[in-house]
Amino acid sequence: MSLKLYNTLTRRKEEFAPIDPANVRVYVCGPTVYDYAHIGNARPVIVFDVLFRLLRHVYGADHVTYVRNITDVDDKINDRAARDYPDLPLNEAIRKVTEATAAQFHADIKALGVLAPTHEPRATEHIDGMKAIIERLVAGGFAYVAEGHVLFSPAAMDAAGAAQGSPLPRYGALANRTLDEMIAGARVDVAPYKRDATDFVLWKPSKTGEPGWPSPAGIEGLGRPGWHIECSAMSQAFLGEVFDIHGGGIDLVFPHHENEIAQSTCAFGKGVMANVWMHNGFLQVEGEKMSKSLGNFVTINELLAVKTFGGRRWPGEVLRLAMLKTHYRQPIDWTLKALEEAERTLDRWYAAAAALAEADADPHPDLIAALQDDLNTAQALALLHGLFETAPACALASARLFGLMQASTDAWRKSKMEQVAITAEDIGVRIQARLEARRAKNFAESDRIRDELAAMGVQLKDGKDAATGEPTTTWEVKR
Repeated sequence: MSLKLYNTLTRRKEEFAPIDPANVRVYVCGPTVYDYAHIGNARPVIVFDVLFRLLRHVYGADHVTYVRNITDVDDKINDRAARDYPDLPLNEAIRKVTEATAAQFHADIKALGVLAPTHEPRATEHIDGMKAIIERLVAGGFAYVAEGHVLFSPAAMDAAGAAQGSPLPRYGALANRTLDEMIAGARVDVAPYKRDATDFVLWKPSKTGEPGWPSPAGIEGLGRPGWHIECSAMSQAFLGEVFDIHGGGIDLVFPHHENEIAQSTCAFGKGVMANVWMHNGFLQVEGEKMSKSLGNFVTINELLAVKTFGGRRWPGEVLRLAMLKTHYRQPIDWTLKALEEAERTLDRWYAAAAALAEADADPHPDLIAALQDDLNTAQALALLHGLFETAPACALASARLFGLMQASTDAWRKSKMEQVAITAEDIGVRIQARLEARRAKNFAESDRIRDELAAMGVQLKDGKDAATGEPTTTWEVKR
């Protein structure tokens, strides 16, 4: 089966045909490093990691180039730096914030089993590339200078695109909206120097103390780039003027990705920036939109390291599996129940794989076919359940294609004990609950507690009190 992907630009599922099968090129928008990444940010990281793994499987690990950027120049970064380090010069404070936040992001997603991208450029490393694109846009009449700013004109783009023989797309084609609809449906920055409401910033003057670079287009003084131009420059630097796949969250369709297309196609005179545009759906927490005001805002780090969700910490593999059980284009409801189910699933899979020294088989072809059908992880995981019962070696190889089950069974048990931070008192409470369940003849609950402790590396031994004949249970750590 050939690889088919849903293309947001055409609004249909299409057979994927890379520009160059020897170098399949993918770009995904990465984090703005001013705060801990929340669990919604983890979704595109995990989704496109699975795509990266699948492309490497299909085309070869040396034939896929995956770029995921880091935005390290932004108003939010400036604000956080001024707040956290008020006694430091702003540029020094910004460096502290971005370095610490980027390091935390990398540690968090490593725990989620995410492969490093081929390239991870930082915006501040590509200012010259941004300025070069801006100069081309001004020279081509697509952008103009006003009061120290450079602004892109969607109206100029559409006028040029209407000319006979022009390859330029219509502005708004990705979001499938007209200019008027985009003005009505989005917050538009109002500024007296803008010619039209939809014009957006490519470059702006820096305030005193802010990061700044010599400005393009003949502007005197220091300035800094707008957000959208950053990705146009970084993708072009590593992947060329037109590449295969551009990905990100659905919230980036407009204005970010729409504006990327506008900048890149107008600067390079192409009909497309990327041939395929992929977007993952929104994430809710326990049925509600995640927000700090609702008290349900949860970061990846909190789930991994702090007992804030369900009163415990969670192994990264549990978070990854819970994320992949929903198709990437569908909304996902992040719930405690889903994490518990994912953990029980991994307990069963690790138990089934315990006797295997290594995955000496290939991933199952039916599972590959499911993934090739627009990353149908839900269907692929359903197949995986059965494989662990009938063909555990094949199942283990298949799971590893998902980025799951990278550890040994012993390492999994150890990590669970570390994550749960189980103590002798915790074990005693569970054993007492199990004894009560046995007395009530609730053997399903008794077995559940036994299996839960076994997955944590705790071995139970049942017996009877010599004097009273009452059931007793002792425990030890599995060796």
